[in-house]
Amino acid sequence: MPAKKSPRRARLIVIAVVLLLVAGLGYGVRWSVGTVRDSFPQTAGSLQIDGLQDRVAVKRGKHGVPQIYADDAHDLFMAQGFVHAQDRFWEMDVRRHTTSGRLSEMFGESQVKTDAFLRTLGWRKVAEREYRTLAPDTKRYLQAYAKGVNAYLAEHEGSEISAEYPPLQLEYDYEPERWDPVDSVAWLKAMAWDLRANMEDEIDRALMAGRLSDEQIEDLYPSYPYDRNKPIVRGGGVDEVTGEFVPEGGGPEGAASSEGVEEAVQGARGELSSVATMLDGMPTPLGPNGSGIGSNSWVVSGEHTTSGKPLLANDPHLGPHLPSVWTQMGLHCSSITKKCPFDVSGFTFSGMPGVVIGHNQSIAWGLTNLGADVTDLYLEKIQDGKYLYDGKQKAFTTRREVIEVAGGKSREITVRSTVDGPIVSDFGDEVATVGDKAPVDASAPDRGNGYAVSLRWTALEPSRSMDAVFALDRATDFQDFRAAAAKLSVPAQNLIYADTEGNIGYQAPGRIPIRAKGHDGRFPAPGWDSRYRWKDYVPQAALPWEYNPDRGYIVTANQAVVDQRKYPYTLTRDWSYGVRSQRINDLVESKIEDGGKVSMQDMQEMQRDNSSEIAKLLVPRLLQIEVDDAYVRQAQELLRGWDYAQDADSAAAAYFNAVWRNLLKLAFGDKLPKEVRAEGDCLWVPPADESAPLKNLNGDARLVRACGERDPDSAQPDGGSRWMEVVRALLDKPNSDWWQTRGTDREPGAENRDELLARALKDARWEMTSKLGKDIDTWSWGRLHRLMLRNQTLGTDGPGWLQWLLNRGPWDLGGGEAAVDATGWNAAGGYEVSWVPSMRMVVDLDDFDRSSWINLTGASGHTYHPHYVDQADKWAAGEQLPWAYSDGAVDRGTEDTLVLKP
Repeated sequence: MPAKKSPRRARLIVIAVVLLLVAGLGYGVRWSVGTVRDSFPQTAGSLQIDGLQDRVAVKRGKHGVPQIYADDAHDLFMAQGFVHAQDRFWEMDVRRHTTSGRLSEMFGESQVKTDAFLRTLGWRKVAEREYRTLAPDTKRYLQAYAKGVNAYLAEHEGSEISAEYPPLQLEYDYEPERWDPVDSVAWLKAMAWDLRANMEDEIDRALMAGRLSDEQIEDLYPSYPYDRNKPIVRGGGVDEVTGEFVPEGGGPEGAASSEGVEEAVQGARGELSSVATMLDGMPTPLGPNGSGIGSNSWVVSGEHTTSGKPLLANDPHLGPHLPSVWTQMGLHCSSITKKCPFDVSGFTFSGMPGVVIGHNQSIAWGLTNLGADVTDLYLEKIQDGKYLYDGKQKAFTTRREVIEVAGGKSREITVRSTVDGPIVSDFGDEVATVGDKAPVDASAPDRGNGYAVSLRWTALEPSRSMDAVFALDRATDFQDFRAAAAKLSVPAQNLIYADTEGNIGYQAPGRIPIRAKGHDGRFPAPGWDSRYRWKDYVPQAALPWEYNPDRGYIVTANQAVVDQRKYPYTLTRDWSYGVRSQRINDLVESKIEDGGKVSMQDMQEMQRDNSSEIAKLLVPRLLQIEVDDAYVRQAQELLRGWDYAQDADSAAAAYFNAVWRNLLKLAFGDKLPKEVRAEGDCLWVPPADESAPLKNLNGDARLVRACGERDPDSAQPDGGSRWMEVVRALLDKPNSDWWQTRGTDREPGAENRDELLARALKDARWEMTSKLGKDIDTWSWGRLHRLMLRNQTLGTDGPGWLQWLLNRGPWDLGGGEAAVDATGWNAAGGYEVSWVPSMRMVVDLDDFDRSSWINLTGASGHTYHPHYVDQADKWAAGEQLPWAYSDGAVDRGTEDTLVLKP
């Protein structure tokens, strides 16, 4: 038995341990502070940069936004690369490892599965081919940009580049490599991937087939309401002789057979489900993809503005990344010449030269996702290790890929492709041992006789989209603008336009496939039948456009581009349903009726509009529902007199959104196949025994945790604009099967619409009690609807202390799903904000210096830098910052000037 320590000795040991802990903490704090500050860039004084041809000035104002001034384009873009590397190189490094399928080299074993899928798509290889086709000027700009990035890396290493590097150096001895111009081009592939439109819908519909009837599937994918929610272009067609877009026209037709497709879908359910799971786990560089996600932009002509010149607004809806996916910047040639034609300001992507959204000295433009159907999944019949095509066996095209794994063994995979594209069903659960299974052979479990799934996607074919960026940056009129748009093959975007001469316009660009008659892209196609291959692409001249429409404004918010019933080409069958766009149309109309004028403040207020359009439809019905429970009636009364504004402090908004979420769970949650499941959380409900003991943290003994009461194999809707349209149609069918629910031990099932609405009111009351407390006077939407800003790599998957170092929040937000102020949330998983207006801008074409902008976070990607999140509070409050553009305005706001010298 050990000797007993004396009290004095015990106290000394305790004191020594405490001192050691304090000393260690102090050292840790000093190390952390030193490491973090190491990466803060020099923003004043001068630096010598090898490769510059002349002096370049980098001016930064109060919020650290760089304005770069150079005498020629080479120096301008070289300086942009240098400054991007100063502020955001970690982000750039992760982006290029994503696009090349090399995340395992940074983060080890956990990313092998992701890399295998990204290598299968081959973004980097396509970008390499694409780079060779670009215009000579574009190549020069990309090369100059890369020189600037590498000039920065040559003088910095480890923590001097970013605070995220020391942990990787410690664990994997990781060092970043030099930047290559193709790294910039490849980022366009990541953009296109996140904006690819309906691939998930295509899979979901296929998985529903055989489980639901055709009529039920159509219920869940209703037709676009063209008469209620106006398309971007009001009318339109293609002239059969000229092939140009005109108000009316005809179009080409083909012929194909769907023989064997339904059987193939059933035979390939496992493969399709595996692909769906793989898609869920892939990186989303710009944010989530779903029915309610998109962007807003609109332009109002000078006829209807207080200044007499156009006003243009844009706010793209993307994932809430930290730092923001955008970085603000001005690129100014000292004199506009052929050698240096740029005087442009706006929002850029770190890792890519040029300005993506903004204005130059003559025009302004904005972007929203067009939503065109540019992907198709093909079911491939496999026999004896080959695939069938028009009745014959064809050998796969194969290539070997080696995935280097930090801290582990390299993996070798074999990528197979058909004439349609790469096989995307090869790398499912077996990817962890995929190196052992290469090369491909017919004996592998899912690679013998049966079905596989291949992908055709426009972004897997080289294009010249990078040329479009620089063409937009130097365009001076609508003709230049349309010519630039014609180069933007992928991603297909809605482009709106305004110029200083008072004109407004719109152009739909993009490489959009023409499919055979009988194949509209809504379901996977039979890869064994050549008649299902794409026939051609919609001619650029036939794509819809507008110029100075009589109504005096143009709105693009991911709604239908044109009335598909009158247009000969199928752009997509899966538009966003126009909830946001019609609200913006209505707001503009309300401002200009009876000769009213729109101001800058009006445009900013419209961007903050948080009205719930689904609430306007449902609340009148919900108030008619008779409810027995006094607690539920108390919550129901919150909806009476509510103006449908989803302010952060609104109790009514909190309760209504809970009702909406529970309505979707009840009506659809146990009826959709498990393969399309989106996980939800548990509910708090009244116990069967009212005298049951206390069960929750809010102190209400009436509630118990109820998980898994519904079918674990069921799916949960995300609550986007499609589901709003589904419910709108079903409200007029009170006895539809969709309103019927199975009973539980606690509750009888609903038999009709009103019974289900009553149950949703009740379930929402108990859920809100569990989350916000019993007293409804303390409820607020913002307490549920919170935004956390997370670093998308180590801030998400790193150790807790590192997440604490990198992440920020929460912010309690207003706004909501399918509102103009689209702080979106996924009804399948809860109320936390999952996508946001990633930036907001309003451009005044009468005086660019009266324009305004705001970024989600800040200019810097360095944690604890003064500009890391210095715009976030203003963004959350809906405020915008002055946007200095002219030399005088920039000089008046400049606080730091860095001179880069040869």
